[in-house]
Amino acid sequence: MQDYAMLLAGAVGFVGSHFAMSHPLRAGLVRRLGDKGFQIAYTLVSFATLFLMVEGFKRAPVSAPFWAANELLWGVSTLLMLVSAILFVGSLIGNPALPVPEAAAKRIAVKDPHGVFRITRHPMMWGFALWGVAHILIAPRIDTFILCGAIITLALVGAKLQDGKKFVLMGDAWLHWQSRTSFIPFGRGFAFPGWAALIGGIVLWLAAQWAHMPLGVGAAGIFRWL
Repeated sequence: MQDYAMLLAGAVGFVGSHFAMSHPLRAGLVRRLGDKGFQIAYTLVSFATLFLMVEGFKRAPVSAPFWAANELLWGVSTLLMLVSAILFVGSLIGNPALPVPEAAAKRIAVKDPHGVFRITRHPMMWGFALWGVAHILIAPRIDTFILCGAIITLALVGAKLQDGKKFVLMGDAWLHWQSRTSFIPFGRGFAFPGWAALIGGIVLWLAAQWAHMPLGVGAAGIFRWL
């Protein structure tokens, strides 16, 4: 595993620093550095470990895949990427459950879920997680397992930890919001993501798949069949 040392170090550092600085170390660091100082430190650590992980992925050897990426897996992966893109774009269109202390007074979380938040209360995190699963399906290599596994772990465990943090900040307002939303996508049945998320997600989905070709990765998604 020596050839994957940089990738592993970056992955552990990226995930570990996010969890540590978002939860057990946050209060102490904020007291010492102040809010702005903490945000700067958090950003620097995040970018440094992300760079290490990405650079490690580039340098890691391309091992033999653990299974063949057949047309069925490509189809599933392509569909997952579409859902991922829609959730990600939709998450940028007004989150009614932002974790602000005054949320209970403003009744922010009492609003009815809308858009992708009717699908899952963590659309951005699930967007990242589905991205990771989609890439593991069609590139089942050691380097992909490490990189995508780190992203999936950070997204889903981080989302679960966010639920607890938002309850502390928002109290009953968050519990009300949580009772009307689902952690798992479509856990409360099918929901339409909204036209903005749908159209924006499709545009992002197409653009990301096309970008694989000029980047030298090869045809991906629907461009494999065009």
